[in-house]
Amino acid sequence: MISAHSQRSTRGWVLIILRWAAALAVLGTLVHFLPLAPLRAAMARVPVSSYFSVLLAYLLAHCVGVAKWRMVVNAAGAELDFATSAQCYFGGLFGTLFLPSIVGGDVVRLAVGLRRSPRPAAVLTGNVVDRFLDVTAQAGLVLMGLLLVPELDLVPDDVERRMRNALPLVALGLIVLLGLLFVLRKRILGGRSVRFRRRLARLRHALRAVSKRPHVLALGWLLGTCMQLAFLMLTARLAVYCGLTLQLRAWLFAWPLAKLAAVLPLTQGGIGVREAALVALLSPFGAPGHLVLAAGLAWEGVVIAGGLIAGAVALALRRRAARAGIA
Repeated sequence: MISAHSQRSTRGWVLIILRWAAALAVLGTLVHFLPLAPLRAAMARVPVSSYFSVLLAYLLAHCVGVAKWRMVVNAAGAELDFATSAQCYFGGLFGTLFLPSIVGGDVVRLAVGLRRSPRPAAVLTGNVVDRFLDVTAQAGLVLMGLLLVPELDLVPDDVERRMRNALPLVALGLIVLLGLLFVLRKRILGGRSVRFRRRLARLRHALRAVSKRPHVLALGWLLGTCMQLAFLMLTARLAVYCGLTLQLRAWLFAWPLAKLAAVLPLTQGGIGVREAALVALLSPFGAPGHLVLAAGLAWEGVVIAGGLIAGAVALALRRRAARAGIA
């Protein structure tokens, strides 16, 4: 048992080292093909006070994220207080960047909540729903960006036509997949233990509790969208300091798609992938690659610093709970 746990831990740390190495390799490739001196000059133009102002705004936006996460999981019946929710959320923010797992952030976020809540299934269900709201908020921005493609004439007409023709096929495929899952649900769940079925029943109960409060779902989606827009605006602000001024619609087109590309588990936290995608997506707007990379690196610094601060906050809240005698 101990040996198996040790092997999993070793594989996890090897994975995180490989992802950080991949991130550095991608960034190194970008720096190699872009002029280094103008890149350094652009990053040096960001005032220190303005950088910390952006960092503060980034952390405040995540405080809204804490409130949103708590609202959703409590709608499922988790009964978590704000301090516990903050420990879960900020621990997850740290884990996303620094822990050796694809879902490291969610594992940390759930670990405390499952112990503290009288209804662990509600925490699990609420976290899934919260993630779904984040995905739909991001998808809304991606859709907004894609709608700008014909207006900005960034892709050939035949590519645009194929994209439009593919949408009904994608929708049909999703409908067929959901139909198959519904038809085969008894076979998939058949033979499971009574304990598993009880857990599944608790999850269904928590999901029904959330679905009966559509105003919570709507407010959660709205808050998630506002958070993503805030991050977009902060990135654009850093770009202005670096000397890159673009129309907002350019950022609405490129930023959500770059963040979507960063979801791929190729590098740790999407570092490097996000910057490379931004350079490629903003180049049709005439944005110099070294200025885009400078803005991306400045934003990456905010994200990493915010993750470290979030980890320190989560640790402080954990020690506070330990002193109070909370498990």
